[in-house]
Amino acid sequence: MGASSRISATTFTPIPTASAGTPSPGSAGGRLGWGQLAVMTTPLRILITGAIGQVGWELQRSLANLGTITAIDLAELDLTNADAVRKFVRDLRPDVLVNPAAYTAVDKAEAQSELAMAVNGVAPGIMAEEMAKLGGLMIHYSTDYVFDGTKQGAWVETDAPNPLSVYGRTKLAGEQAVQAAGGAHVILRTSWVYGRRGGNFMLTMIRLAKERDELRVVADQHGAPTWCRTLAAGTADIVARAWSDPAARAKARDLSGVYHFTNGGVTTWHGFAAAIVATAPELADRRHVKVTPIATSDYPLPAPRPRNSVLDNSRLTATFGIRPVAWDESLRTCISEPG
Repeated sequence: MGASSRISATTFTPIPTASAGTPSPGSAGGRLGWGQLAVMTTPLRILITGAIGQVGWELQRSLANLGTITAIDLAELDLTNADAVRKFVRDLRPDVLVNPAAYTAVDKAEAQSELAMAVNGVAPGIMAEEMAKLGGLMIHYSTDYVFDGTKQGAWVETDAPNPLSVYGRTKLAGEQAVQAAGGAHVILRTSWVYGRRGGNFMLTMIRLAKERDELRVVADQHGAPTWCRTLAAGTADIVARAWSDPAARAKARDLSGVYHFTNGGVTTWHGFAAAIVATAPELADRRHVKVTPIATSDYPLPAPRPRNSVLDNSRLTATFGIRPVAWDESLRTCISEPG
């Protein structure tokens, strides 16, 4: 959240069909590896929240060729004001609402539970209710933090959630509210999101590696770092496939539900940090920085973290044909861009 970013794009370029493994216009190097994409027959009215966040910013680019984009942030809409949220959606009447906006200060949420619930739990439900009335599609993002991390192996969508933190509980409440609204929806659970904008682990490691000769990083939490552009490109693919024409929209309602969407592979925060230090162009003269593995217990935080955040993408692939590349390949592409 912060300064406003509002876009009203009027240009429209249809998405061509693509064979498996061929990037769509929204992929921007993500090489998701999808099958045939639907060609848009009419431009869509698309509302994107959280416009200046790392995912929201990428979504504005990936969805721009699907219709008219309205991208909003805190300056345009206070998500803690339920009446304002409801009125905004009613007045705009979007065909698709994409909601990456969230309260993501995981540790602060422990002391700000009401604020976190308003943004993460209540607001998405109101958006979904209004979209259901409009007959539109709601795409909402959730998190690995809905799980307690105790499972051996990757989490699937049917595993029972058991969040350990306020943040996780509020994100789970948001999922449940979107589902309860009864409209067409896709909930994308993801993990360890990073990019060249905003505040995230990759940018923090780059900054700290410039200042310190040793980084001590947790090595007993496992997951898949996920490039925000991967999420945005995949979202554009889902919208194009599911909401391209009335027939596709009728089928899309049967596909509503939760899907796991991360980059491929598994690492730890320590492994992620080591890869960042080894590859970031701006750290070319800092390769000597030591990345030391530590235990979670060596770095206590207010909010508990799941030890196992690995999410199984199989349902996403089977339904939409999206096969995200390995996390380290996406990291190399992302980190090669100018800082």
